[in-house]
Amino acid sequence: MTDDAYLFLLDDASARLGVPPAAVGDLACMETPAVRAWLDAQGTTATSPHLRLLPPEETAAVPEGAERLPVPLNDEELSRLRHHLTPEPIAGVEEELLAYRDCADGRDGLIGRALAAGVPPHRVVELTGVDPATVTAAAEG
Repeated sequence: MTDDAYLFLLDDASARLGVPPAAVGDLACMETPAVRAWLDAQGTTATSPHLRLLPPEETAAVPEGAERLPVPLNDEELSRLRHHLTPEPIAGVEEELLAYRDCADGRDGLIGRALAAGVPPHRVVELTGVDPATVTAAAEG
């Protein structure tokens, strides 16, 4: 696994793999000379329906032979990317976890619901900022 996300090009724009970078919002990497040069070399643009982005933990899914480029994302950009890849109803629970940062009422119940819905413990920690031991305790309790 790499620490970088990957931009890559799909032959079939209708494939449901990755996220179009434009859907994630402004990404600092898209303005770098390296990305601009890579897009130019591929004869494509940042808004091409064939251009997709995957987070580091999913880069093994990039099709073999696909044109690809590793790109660094900051924590906030990476969180937005992961959110776009998350199916409902998990995405709804993740929204609650993000909102949780501003309050602590019902913490264990919310964490328990998130875990039951299939949100991985490391993602709960990332979204809430709580200690991993707290998530583990909520999972066991």
